[in-house]
Amino acid sequence: MPLEIVTIPCLSDNYAFLAHDAVSGNTALVDAPESSPILGELDRRGWTLSHVLLTHHHADHVDGLGAILKKHPAIVIGAAADAHRLPPLDQQVSEGDTFEVGGEPVQVLDVSGHTVGHVAFYMPDSAVVFTADSLMALGCGRLFEGTPPQMWASLSKLAALPDDTLVCSGHEYTQSNARFAVTVDPDNAALQQRAADIDRARAAGQATVPSTLALEKATNPFLRAADPAIQAHLGMENADPAAVFAEIRSRKDRF
Repeated sequence: MPLEIVTIPCLSDNYAFLAHDAVSGNTALVDAPESSPILGELDRRGWTLSHVLLTHHHADHVDGLGAILKKHPAIVIGAAADAHRLPPLDQQVSEGDTFEVGGEPVQVLDVSGHTVGHVAFYMPDSAVVFTADSLMALGCGRLFEGTPPQMWASLSKLAALPDDTLVCSGHEYTQSNARFAVTVDPDNAALQQRAADIDRARAAGQATVPSTLALEKATNPFLRAADPAIQAHLGMENADPAAVFAEIRSRKDRF
């Protein structure tokens, strides 16, 4: 059976995730922005952590870990390339590595760009990928360390996953991302519909994360740098998609 995925709002706009296997009782936490809401969710459900998966070193993804481990001494897994600035790791992983949670394989993807050493965790049996600040709902992370070609390669890797994959990203930025997206992809009817849906959801206090990869591929401009309509709107017809991505990211940084 697929793992049960629970989305936990943290801080002002972060998300952490639990992935629970009912048969083994294994529960993995993906990122630890703050301890209180995560510990509260575990207590409410009667779950005990077996694993913590860290996507990257930024404080808003790791600062809650110490308090969580005091109550749940789980196996901490993160990128070997980021180990020097992550909390202490029990297991260091790299692109192409696979480990198990609840008997289900977890594949490690290097999605550097937002940071160098950022990883995503893909669980094919449950059709879910935890992308944190790489691929985000209607967006992608700001390039603090990586280059546009590097991030485009990372996003293209994620876009190659099956369309029904659930994308669990790290922040509730979707409404502001939608406002930007329509400026570079104004004739996209699916995007216009999604923007309206997002406005309604946020007005009702509902989360817009996770999303599906199919929806991201249809509406997220950062995945659509090869689309002729976007290229034409930007005056970059037939340009290298990595260059188009760089232009979109630059415009978002100034938006």
